[in-house]
Amino acid sequence: MRRPRQFLRQAGFTLVEAIIVIAIIGIVGAIVAVFIRLPVQNYADSVARAEVTDEADLALRRMARELRLALPNSVRVNADGSAIEFLLTKTGGRYVSVEDNPPATTPVLDFAGGARTLTVAGTLTRPVNAGDYFVVYNLGSGMAPADAWGWTTSDRNIARISTAVASGAQPVLTLDDNPFSSQSVTMPSPEQRFQIVSGPVTFACARAADGALVLTRYAGYAINLNQVNPPVNATAAPLTRRVNSCAGIFAYDQASSAQRSALVSITLELAARTVAGTAATSTIRLVHQVHVDNTP
Repeated sequence: MRRPRQFLRQAGFTLVEAIIVIAIIGIVGAIVAVFIRLPVQNYADSVARAEVTDEADLALRRMARELRLALPNSVRVNADGSAIEFLLTKTGGRYVSVEDNPPATTPVLDFAGGARTLTVAGTLTRPVNAGDYFVVYNLGSGMAPADAWGWTTSDRNIARISTAVASGAQPVLTLDDNPFSSQSVTMPSPEQRFQIVSGPVTFACARAADGALVLTRYAGYAINLNQVNPPVNATAAPLTRRVNSCAGIFAYDQASSAQRSALVSITLELAARTVAGTAATSTIRLVHQVHVDNTP
């Protein structure tokens, strides 16, 4: 009996044919990989750089926003530029003085008798908390008695507020003491201006326990005459852990600090995450400048 024709024509691949096909697929795959690898690697690197750029930009904006609120002439940078410290203001205004010829019942800022109450001229835009600081005519470090960093000294221009005061028109502030009446040289503000300070703030870069260089914000600590890095008994909040170098992050143009404005330069260099298949670590470097109002 003869088999049907269709069964005689059926046949499979030979081993040689299968090997040839596998080899061709391998060659094509290698060629495709050569052309695709670089674009994919570039894409991954771009994503990594975009991530670290956003992180650096966010840190710079945070620092710049608070530096613009620094008490005039309170900015100071350590020797290697890895830390910057300043007194953070929350509000300010004008105080009533005897030169305003107010009614006899209106408390004025007393530069002679030691009275601890004073009246705000106009409106206080933000509420004041007990424990905030009242500062008049700050000229900066080494300028006693017009140096708010001299909080722990007797010859100073800064006092702590005793009771909370809500915002409003012509509120009365009460101080724990009156250092203005005992200044070695009486230093009232020519424009009767004052600032309310919530406390000192430090941005500092240092090496953490795991070896990473971390840029950290410190707050909630006591005012010190000399800059201490890191501050003692401070609340720490890391801004970024990808810092490539701590030295020279902050620079303060002290030449213009005697004028009405100064310039803080922030140079932040961060390392991006390592992309698989690359030997070098990608880094980005952002530079930001902040104008600081030094009008006391």
